[in-house]
Amino acid sequence: MKESVIVGKSFDFALTIIDLYRELVDKHEYVISKQILRSGTSIGANVEESQAGISKKDFISKLSIASKEARETRYWLRLLDKSQYIKRDYTKYLEDVTELIKMLTAIVKTAQKNI
Repeated sequence: MKESVIVGKSFDFALTIIDLYRELVDKHEYVISKQILRSGTSIGANVEESQAGISKKDFISKLSIASKEARETRYWLRLLDKSQYIKRDYTKYLEDVTELIKMLTAIVKTAQKNI
């Protein structure tokens, strides 16, 4: 069975977030790094869980949670970017998470129309 695009993209994003987490910890940033690790990897976990939803409402619920986690992750990334607390370019992370948010929003809206 072919993996859906959102499953693959959210998994790949989680891998990049794990790398960012390691980089932040190496620079002795422990609070925001844990928040980003938790929310950034939760996106893919909820997307994966949605694939086994027992109903359309369950599917929508899991993807809605994934969307909220993506928005939280974007918040932490924007905070790091604008504060320059840890100096680096966060553009790619922000682009990737924004793409996930758009995809999740579209999937949820489509699923809600089809209930």
